[in-house]
Amino acid sequence: MRWPWSKDRDEERHPSWVDPANATDWKRYRDPRNVIPVVILTTGTLLLSTFYRSYLKRIPQAINIAPSFWRKRSLFGRVTSVGDADNFRLFHTPGGRLAGWEWLPWRKVPTTSKELKEKTVHIRIAGIDAPEMAHFGRPSQPFSQEAYDFLNSYLLHRRVRAFVYKKDQYDRAVATVYVRRWLRRKDVGLQMLERGLAAVYEAKTGAEFGNLEAKYRSVEERAKSKKVGMWSGKKKDFESPRDYKLRHGQATQST
Repeated sequence: MRWPWSKDRDEERHPSWVDPANATDWKRYRDPRNVIPVVILTTGTLLLSTFYRSYLKRIPQAINIAPSFWRKRSLFGRVTSVGDADNFRLFHTPGGRLAGWEWLPWRKVPTTSKELKEKTVHIRIAGIDAPEMAHFGRPSQPFSQEAYDFLNSYLLHRRVRAFVYKKDQYDRAVATVYVRRWLRRKDVGLQMLERGLAAVYEAKTGAEFGNLEAKYRSVEERAKSKKVGMWSGKKKDFESPRDYKLRHGQATQST
């Protein structure tokens, strides 16, 4: 029998949650000795995450480049193949060898077409237009093979840096490209213009040069005066890559 003045056994066994002895001690959460380490750890984690996403996260294709990246950043990687004489494919290796690429076992550049599928950035060299090779039954232009052979030997399997400007209608990243040759950094587009293996890109709108248009035009004029490469023939027989594409119905060809 339970007397009215007696306490319930459960009440004796389980004290009330409003009992001061069970109240949350908020002071310890405000103690600098506890707060400062948490703040440092959280801030450090956020900074590392931001650094990784900004500088060490690999970009598989041009369509994966964020809008904030264009005109502000560059891609560093290894050239895995060369298409025509003014475009190639790049396997992005952010951070290069400092980030372990090509010497750590899990950071190797793939070598087979199957492994590279949908894992390379298609780069279109900015500011130049190389002679067109034979495509879809169309004949090739003079010096198109020489231009391709030069670019292939100059870039294939080499590490390059591409300063990207925009994505064109073919999902290619339009970029000024640099490669190290004999410890010197070379502008690939400029090298092709110098040898008469490309012309300055001509378009009413959409041409991309970075800040190099004046320099490119000056080098092109010098190649013309020396009559090298595509400028070595008679002027009346010359057809620029753009005129060739217009004649074959490719009026909207990108930079």
